[in-house]
Amino acid sequence: MTKEAPPTAHQSPSERTFHGDTVTDEFAWLMNKEDPATIAYLEAENAWTERATAHLEDLRAKVFQEIRSRTQETDLSVPTRKGDFWYYTRTVEGKQYGIHCRVPVRPGETDPPMGAEKPGEEVLLDGNQLAEGHEFFALGTFDVSPDGNRLAFSTDFDGDERFTLRVKDLRTGEVLPDEVPDAFYGSAWSADGSVLFYITVDAAWRPNRVWRHVIGESGDTVVFEEPDERFWVGVGLTRSEKFIVIDAQSKITSEVRVIPADQPTAEPALIAERVQGVEYSIEHHGHRFLILHNRDAEDFALACTSVDNPGEWVELIPHTPGTRLESVDAFARHVVVSLRREGLTGLRVMTDGSTDAYDMSFPEPIYSVGLAGNPEYETNSVRISYTSLVTPESVYDVDLVTRSMTLRKQKPVLGGYDPAEYEQFREWATAPDGTRIPISIVTRKGVRRDGEAPAVLYGYGSYEHSIDPYFSIARLSLLDRGVVFAIAHVRGGGELGRNWYETGKMLAKKNTFTDFVACAEALVRSRWTSASRLVARGGSAGGLLMGAVANLAPEAFAGIVAEVPFVDPLTSILDPSLPLTVTEWEEWGNPLESAEVYAYMKSYSPYENVAKLAYPKILAVTSLNDTRVLYHEPTKWIARLRTVAPDGEYLLKTEMGAGHGGRSGRYDAWKEEAFVLSWILDTVKSAH
Repeated sequence: MTKEAPPTAHQSPSERTFHGDTVTDEFAWLMNKEDPATIAYLEAENAWTERATAHLEDLRAKVFQEIRSRTQETDLSVPTRKGDFWYYTRTVEGKQYGIHCRVPVRPGETDPPMGAEKPGEEVLLDGNQLAEGHEFFALGTFDVSPDGNRLAFSTDFDGDERFTLRVKDLRTGEVLPDEVPDAFYGSAWSADGSVLFYITVDAAWRPNRVWRHVIGESGDTVVFEEPDERFWVGVGLTRSEKFIVIDAQSKITSEVRVIPADQPTAEPALIAERVQGVEYSIEHHGHRFLILHNRDAEDFALACTSVDNPGEWVELIPHTPGTRLESVDAFARHVVVSLRREGLTGLRVMTDGSTDAYDMSFPEPIYSVGLAGNPEYETNSVRISYTSLVTPESVYDVDLVTRSMTLRKQKPVLGGYDPAEYEQFREWATAPDGTRIPISIVTRKGVRRDGEAPAVLYGYGSYEHSIDPYFSIARLSLLDRGVVFAIAHVRGGGELGRNWYETGKMLAKKNTFTDFVACAEALVRSRWTSASRLVARGGSAGGLLMGAVANLAPEAFAGIVAEVPFVDPLTSILDPSLPLTVTEWEEWGNPLESAEVYAYMKSYSPYENVAKLAYPKILAVTSLNDTRVLYHEPTKWIARLRTVAPDGEYLLKTEMGAGHGGRSGRYDAWKEEAFVLSWILDTVKSAH
């Protein structure tokens, strides 16, 4: 590959000084998105990346075709009942986006209609029509009113997650004049569908206001505003359709208010005042509110309080260390608790008015399970989604009385996929401090553990977000070429409970990075692969992980894929005017106020610690309109890598019309994945 680098255009270094430390940033000029020189630089980088990967064009096309040929392009989701209708989304071959539909429930019909033909189908929203003429398209809100007569929906055509909210009358098909620009995710209808609650953000992209809009009227009313810049707000309607729920939460504290759904102009009533460090959420269940909380309960406990007079919390499920209660869902006669134990997800069913409770059981040693699509309150069954590294996503309906499970659909994998031809494993690495780190592994049967197999190690490790075992059609293009795929369940995630998260954040953040390196070393030591054939991959906060391990252990990897990577965290977290910064202080620390936090973040920031090292090959992928991790972080990182360690091979690919999730259409997304996978295959020199 040519060593020629793209032009750097003009450079205007800047300086920052905090806590007596002055730092020069020679690539700060790239932060100016409005400067034509910045756009020219990004386009030059794209052109260079295109030239540098031109030899992979045939492989990219081949991998894309593999993904497409294994995917049932004309398909539909399992219909979900809500009131008098079955709701579902279908896709059509050749179309980028889903089509949202419903059909009436026929007399006596209890099972979802699974046939392709749906008499009486009503198209509620066609993403392909909405996206016409736009490079990017995303839905933010899709919310049908309780009476089924109106649909609130919001659209984003730039990728910056600033949506325009509209209302469609489903009886006439007319989109009403009501329109709200710059809305955020989330909405909630009043009981009669006459009032819509929605959210807007402040200048720092923090969701801070809940509004009330009366359909057909102007002059919306602010119902709740959160002044504390550490907090953001959300809004929703309970499954019972009895209460509008407004929650305000920071990374470690929360507070909830409710409004009776049949009294939308009522003042929000407080459930419990916020207490620093206490998180709670509520679910309406008959005469009580169920409260999932961590008050004196690190892994959370379940309690309840009176709907009429919220006050004392009565214990329902006591705190059990090691069993992390993650959410609670209430139905008329049952409660289902989503939990996590020993690194696996689970579901616990409680019968109303009884101490009888049971945990659902599943056959595989490694899997992921969760509730999916359960809008009905008056029901004795729930829908769950189940998957593993070898089992495609499967939708079951579970009878909560008889405990029987009915498979409604398993995601089709065309071309003769046989899960028996693949194997999954759980192994453990040992971190420098002695902590055992789980690793989930999947391979095609017959892959020899002789250190010769190429491998990909994926990681995230932030926000208590767990990377649970999941199936991927695109991943088959790696596995079928003999590549081992592994997930490092590092600290900072939530795989092993709240403590797993707490010991991988703030002033313990480096555990995330050393855990990942330990997992890479364990794969080599156990002969799954070798360092010369191992690629690391991660995105967003997982991109920070990628940048950190590049500095920490460059010799451990042949290549690193960093997608929308948070690689200049100190610069971003020092600027409270940037989106998300203040709300992030309880995750990373506040380097503005604390010299200790400043020094600690500086010591691991990928951008700050680029050195003259023998780095592995690096591919960074970003999006110009990303509002979560701004494009200039990976752009500056790659520029500094080229300057300080010029012997390395570094690529930057910027989507010029996309956001944090990359390109929006499914075919475009497959092409992007094929680009990354072909780069990985080339880097590990797997058979193409």
